[in-house]
Amino acid sequence: MRSQRQEFIGAHGHKLAARLDGPDGEVKAYALFAHCFTCGKDVFAASRVAQALTEHGIAVLRFDFTGLGASEGEFANTNFSSNLDDLVAAADFMRQTYQAPQLLIGHSLGGAAVLAAASQMPEVKAVVTIAAPSDPGSIVNMFSQHLDEIAREGEAQVQLAGRPFRIKQQFVEDAGGHNLKVKIAALRRALLVMHAPGDDTVGLSNAMEIFTAAKHPKSFISLDSADHLLTRREDAVYVANLIAVWADRYLF
Repeated sequence: MRSQRQEFIGAHGHKLAARLDGPDGEVKAYALFAHCFTCGKDVFAASRVAQALTEHGIAVLRFDFTGLGASEGEFANTNFSSNLDDLVAAADFMRQTYQAPQLLIGHSLGGAAVLAAASQMPEVKAVVTIAAPSDPGSIVNMFSQHLDEIAREGEAQVQLAGRPFRIKQQFVEDAGGHNLKVKIAALRRALLVMHAPGDDTVGLSNAMEIFTAAKHPKSFISLDSADHLLTRREDAVYVANLIAVWADRYLF
């Protein structure tokens, strides 16, 4: 596997940090990976999935959304809509520099983002979601105890995955303003939905709602005892290998 640092300008003018993982030999197709909420491009699940796909000839671009990781910008000024804009900017960068992505992969809220953004990437043939919510608005449940303060003060500092983040009212309002099921119904791409029955961050019912809303071809794979962030190496490896095998049918 060859790994190269990349950077591109996001939709709102910030420099976004990225990494392109490619196979040692010929690149057969390109994929774009959207990481989980408040995570980053270097989270283990993202890096392991990318590595597995390179073994199948697929190059993967993963990047830090605005305000996260090594990317510029302030997280407090971002929202679900800005994430979609960043994804489209990433696809534009790939199209101009290498080749447009044919495969989209999203983890957690990144899964909701790839479902919403796929219609703006005509070259995409297949979409994969991992532990994704069926409604972006449900993300506010992670800091529900602060919603009154956010509404009253306009913002609040909340703890997410053990780190402090500033959340503004505009984030809450934007998250609730997206009808993802309409986007899913009109996806017209092969869809793979992956979710663990015991996920206590995003419940399994979300996967069922995504799967039900989608048209064929669609597939569902249970991730058994995996946790939401795929923190166990064996779970991330399992997910990565399944995506690689499934994608072969639709990309080549």
